[in-house]
Amino acid sequence: MKKINIAIDGFSSCGKSSTAKVIAKALNYAYIDTGAMYRAVTVYFLEHYVEFTDPKAVHKALENIELKFVHNQHSNQSEIFLNGLSVEEEIRKMYIAEQVSEVAAIVEVRKNMVGQQQRMGRKRGVVMDGRDIGTIVFPDAELKIFMTADVMIRAERRQKELLEKNELITFDKVVENLKHRDHIDTTRSEGPLKKADDALEIDTTYITFEEQVDIILGFALSKIYLV
Repeated sequence: MKKINIAIDGFSSCGKSSTAKVIAKALNYAYIDTGAMYRAVTVYFLEHYVEFTDPKAVHKALENIELKFVHNQHSNQSEIFLNGLSVEEEIRKMYIAEQVSEVAAIVEVRKNMVGQQQRMGRKRGVVMDGRDIGTIVFPDAELKIFMTADVMIRAERRQKELLEKNELITFDKVVENLKHRDHIDTTRSEGPLKKADDALEIDTTYITFEEQVDIILGFALSKIYLV
């Protein structure tokens, strides 16, 4: 059976990553969380006081960043490692969410990450989620999904995730952060968030997580058996 690449794009807190993980596990595919890659770069930039608007500083920082996904046998999940250390918990914190869109909008950062992502998917059999997977990273992906949802619903989901990690953030601040990220993601010059012409759009506002997984898995299986 020939393997395909599945690109899942969309706005923050639509369930992209959670859905992609389940789809990848069901198909025995590799899962690549591109958002984690940009968040890990953000961690490095902030820890090393890299000025986002200084091209030389950004270039030097990228030369010193090594990213790797490592399977955690205890959690049975893939975790991102930055220069040999797991930053999986750190990248999910609110202070990273507040900065990651600015970092992801930097042209050299974007080109560097896209190059790595394309190399990861050369052998096919990959489920990758992000903002520009179907348009830039894998424009030839056999299945492209674009996920969206009402911003208030997304904010409720995001606040719940933060509370589970003991981060007490007001609902208004979460909404403000999502709207800010949406604006940057959709208006940046390099790899903006947009629906690929041949992507299937799924609005997750009023469907359950299980329903969105079943919908996408059904699309994937139909593509696989038609290849």
